[in-house]
Amino acid sequence: MPIDDIYSAGIASGWKVLDAATFAASRTLDADVAIVGSGAGGGIAAEILSHAGLNVLLLEEGGLHTSDSFRDMDEARAYRELYQEAAARATSDGAISILQGRSVGGSTTVNWSSSFRTPPQTLAHWAAEHAVTGHSQADMAPWFAQIEARLGMAPWAMDANPNNAVLRRGCQALGWEWHVIPRNVKGCWNSGYCGLGCPVNAKQSMLVSTIPNALAHGATLVHRLRVRSIDHDGNRVHGLTAEALGHDGYTATGIGVTVRARYVIAAGGAINTPALLLRSRVPDPHERIGQRTFIHPVNLIIAEMQEQIDPYYGAPQSVASDHFQWRDGATGPMGYKLEVPPMFPGISAGVFNSLGEDLRRQMAALPNTNAMLALLRDGFVADSPGGRVRIAKDGSPILDYEVSDYVWDGVRRAYLSMAEAQFAAGARRVRPAHLDGTNYTSWAQARDGIGSLPLKKFRALLFTAHLMGGCAMSDDPKRGVVDSTGRHHHLAGLSVLDGSVFPTSIGANPQLSVFALTAQNASALQKTIMA
Repeated sequence: MPIDDIYSAGIASGWKVLDAATFAASRTLDADVAIVGSGAGGGIAAEILSHAGLNVLLLEEGGLHTSDSFRDMDEARAYRELYQEAAARATSDGAISILQGRSVGGSTTVNWSSSFRTPPQTLAHWAAEHAVTGHSQADMAPWFAQIEARLGMAPWAMDANPNNAVLRRGCQALGWEWHVIPRNVKGCWNSGYCGLGCPVNAKQSMLVSTIPNALAHGATLVHRLRVRSIDHDGNRVHGLTAEALGHDGYTATGIGVTVRARYVIAAGGAINTPALLLRSRVPDPHERIGQRTFIHPVNLIIAEMQEQIDPYYGAPQSVASDHFQWRDGATGPMGYKLEVPPMFPGISAGVFNSLGEDLRRQMAALPNTNAMLALLRDGFVADSPGGRVRIAKDGSPILDYEVSDYVWDGVRRAYLSMAEAQFAAGARRVRPAHLDGTNYTSWAQARDGIGSLPLKKFRALLFTAHLMGGCAMSDDPKRGVVDSTGRHHHLAGLSVLDGSVFPTSIGANPQLSVFALTAQNASALQKTIMA
């Protein structure tokens, strides 16, 4: 069945979509509100503010890529076109890999569609420890419900694919909590290629939902445009200075773009938003910009199962477990959420971290392979302060992230939990994604082996796809970059509406948290602008 390209039809009908790579001369753009970034925060804000009748300019550094280009379902193409630094982004020392979106729709274009409400424990912790107001469980409930309805979020109704069934079966055998994951999909074909861009427009990313709606209500989208700085006089913003990028999406063409706007919304996501504010020399008397950046450090265990898993087919994530998430409270030993990732050949070759005959054997066994991951909940105690975003001489962002003993303790316990679950589900052998890990053929053997693994950077494979913090919200200007509504404490006309405002990580896949918080704060901002 053919799938219509939303953007071809929309542009033909009059949508204002500009590709900065085609600009032949510098230009000036005017708007009521300029939004930097088109992901979870920017997409929601663009829809709300354009519906209010405001002249909205949505600016995206990445390119506009649509379902037409996703249908090849090609890993190499997807990483090159849709991810930050072609999926090679990492912490400053290279020890932690970072998967983050970079195209129209941001990470919502390439995430695996898991849609969780912010845990009530997290919201309560923010209120009690970080001077955050207006975002309690009761405050957020209507906003979660609104977004869930808008984007078709509901527990996955089909049976879990064999990959996710391993986690469910292991939890059932051990008496652990598990649950079905809600997904933001409509008419999903259950192909499993969410991380490469949905080829059938089923995933309700910003690319296919809020951004088209904003364009239909008069918003303008400019893509392949890098915003270098926020223009201000130290008291109020005046606009933005940007540069056009070439068709490769990375190389500046030398064409400058000036944006004049009454209000600026920074929505480039954690890492990029703090870097933008640092480049712009935004007032920061308490030096909070870039501090307390959180990543949900992720570790992984690989299992060879008796049955065929085909971990590249079917809804990527449909089962999760919070059994170890809050058992010691918010501030006890580090909690973690258990999930599974899809395993495509390209990314699997990196995860296996092998060469020659070992890699050939492991790739040959990919159809029988299950991987299990743990999202480690950072930021809730002093021993887990997160990382720091700073900028290089050319203004590009750098993330420093140290792994404390507190975090390493969580990593070891998560390895043990995952191995136990995989053996309970019938695994033949399991192997931690660790340079010193080996194939364990029983739970007892795994327990002893994992207990003696040296836990150090570059020995344990760590990665993340969840970036949070760096522009934390707090009603105390000494503790936050913005207040609880996302408005900058020291610069009028600037709001931050993305995951960088989270005071900690959240302990769940963050897209619904960003959607709902942005909807709440953008709606309040709209009333202020319109007053």
